[in-house]
Amino acid sequence: MPVVICKFLDTFTAMEIFRDASKNTGFLNGQFLLAMPGMDDSRFARSVIYVCAHSEKGAMGLIINRAQEMEFADILVQLGVLDEEQAIVMPERTRDFLVRSGGPVEMRRGFVLHSDDYLTDSTMPVAEEICLTGTIDILRAISGGRGPRKALMTLGYSGWASGQLETEIANNGWLTCQAPQELLFDTDMDRKYDRILSHMGVDPSRLATVAGHA
Repeated sequence: MPVVICKFLDTFTAMEIFRDASKNTGFLNGQFLLAMPGMDDSRFARSVIYVCAHSEKGAMGLIINRAQEMEFADILVQLGVLDEEQAIVMPERTRDFLVRSGGPVEMRRGFVLHSDDYLTDSTMPVAEEICLTGTIDILRAISGGRGPRKALMTLGYSGWASGQLETEIANNGWLTCQAPQELLFDTDMDRKYDRILSHMGVDPSRLATVAGHA
């Protein structure tokens, strides 16, 4: 098990990430990005990304179909939410909460994407019924059984500078589609990419000729 010193954002930093997107919601907010076969960056091969923030200044999203080696209980212990004895006796549902690799940027930063039945001062709306919290309070809530009904956690995120993501889509780097909650929050990592294509009615063998669309 690798030693990863997990960090969660303070309220100010979380606000900075979403400030522009909240004022001018981009058309990609709350959508999936699926990497096309011709994706130049191997770090994103067959990746599914949920776009959390999109504005004229750039975009930020989370890869949701790659599991992180570090387990949720280890993160709770590192952050001092629980001690090792408490982590051992956590309920199975909480202990098995999957941690995902959200992207190559700030790979020790933690984010929780979740349903809107959990809200704090640091929670940011992303799309209808979907929010993101990047502060440690949500980990305490989840570990104590008081967390949101649906949630996923990532370490790291994926980011694009102004106009970069739009250019990549225009160059057939990404396929875009709406993001149903049942496909967003489920834990079937291995089949998620193909299941989303099937949901879209896209034949994988024809992906090379399909242009990105919103």
